[in-house]
Amino acid sequence: MSWEVVIGLEVHVQLQTKSKIFSGASTAYGAEPNTQACAIDLGMPGVLPVLNEEAVRMAIKFGLSVDADIAPRCVFARKHYFYPDLPKGYQISQYELPIVANGHLDIEVDGETKRIGITRAHLEEDAGKSMHEGFGSGSGIDLNRAGTPLIEIVSEPDIRSAAEAVAYLKKLHSLVRYLEICDGNMQEGSFRCDANVSVRRQGATEFGTRTETKNLNSFRFVEKAINYEIERQIDVIESGGEVIQETRLFNTQTGETRAMRSKEEANDYRYFPDPDLLPVVTTESDIIAARTTMPELPDAKRDRFVEQYGLSAYDAGVLTSTRELADYYEQAVEYAGTVNAKLTANWVMGDLAASLNADGLDIGESKVDAKALAGLVMRIADNTISGKIAKDVFIAMWAGEGSADEIIESKGLKQITDPDALGKILDEVIAANPTQLEQYRSGKDKLFGYFVGQAMKATKGKANPGEVNRLLKEKLQG
Repeated sequence: MSWEVVIGLEVHVQLQTKSKIFSGASTAYGAEPNTQACAIDLGMPGVLPVLNEEAVRMAIKFGLSVDADIAPRCVFARKHYFYPDLPKGYQISQYELPIVANGHLDIEVDGETKRIGITRAHLEEDAGKSMHEGFGSGSGIDLNRAGTPLIEIVSEPDIRSAAEAVAYLKKLHSLVRYLEICDGNMQEGSFRCDANVSVRRQGATEFGTRTETKNLNSFRFVEKAINYEIERQIDVIESGGEVIQETRLFNTQTGETRAMRSKEEANDYRYFPDPDLLPVVTTESDIIAARTTMPELPDAKRDRFVEQYGLSAYDAGVLTSTRELADYYEQAVEYAGTVNAKLTANWVMGDLAASLNADGLDIGESKVDAKALAGLVMRIADNTISGKIAKDVFIAMWAGEGSADEIIESKGLKQITDPDALGKILDEVIAANPTQLEQYRSGKDKLFGYFVGQAMKATKGKANPGEVNRLLKEKLQG
């Protein structure tokens, strides 16, 4: 029996505001526990929330980026549940009238484009954090995060595999960073995901019973948790059991999900409009103002890279995967020249990316800046050095030994391109290998590579490979 997987994702995006959504308390990460929670965040009697206008502007920018409807009027509601990290006993969120609705995001999986619907994106406050380590048999509560502004982005159940889920999340992650509304730091909880998973028999029209796996904070964990949950649900059904609608947690050590609690329905939360907050009215001028601050978005930038720099769609997609990487590449091309755009792309995606990965660095922390890399690319392009020598030069640049020109000069790495100088070296190589010369002229064409190797050895790799090949053909045939 074949099965169809149905997945919907709820993504919590922490907005990059300096203060909280309903108070003036700081949102900076890493402060001592409970030092950034004011009376409003703690839900003290007599205090009133005041909406952060910047959070609204960021939500509008997100809505515009996914071609969604921006609500002319949205309402905040109280969502009631009782956890120790929720001091008021309710969370201020949006329910019936969210600020963003009916958007979409296009993803690519296995070379095919698929559109994933976005049901809604609503503003809400974050809860605090329960801490279970270092407290003996008890737990601690850090309320610094309480009141931090979020947008919760809810997809349609259009996703059909873990691979599609990861592609959607990566696209969304890139988008919110392009918009500069979220730093995207998954380890710090700035971008986290709840995965709703169900399975149904192939051809069925009704959805199966879904489970929700909470707080997945890496793309790898999302993929593992979804795949585990798919297999678990299929096993339950094929064994004659029934999937229970529940909230589950993912164990990163075992790669398994486990039951946390029964899944609540909307009426369990007893939503009602928050009496302390007025409805938010969004005007056309508000939308125009937000639109004027929009950057060039990833898809548009990718298409421009293809057209402007002559890159393949794949290369352009890699280079525009983050705004910082795209900016680095364009800065390098600005110095190296558009004529070297493809060569620059190869170096950014090749040796530079490998070095960043090996040292665990982001592009913004690169030990070779865009101008320095462009200097290396230009020395390859003008035949000062070969591509092979360039790799050694790059290693020295990464180690902080200087610019490409300085390293080439100090180590005597300039390529030999003068035909007369190369001709003399090749004459010596040929004269030193009479047996191979006779065999080559007798029809053993593969020995051509032997002579090239001997020439490169004689010049310690400094000979221009193209010129060596050209001159060798002339001399060996002569």
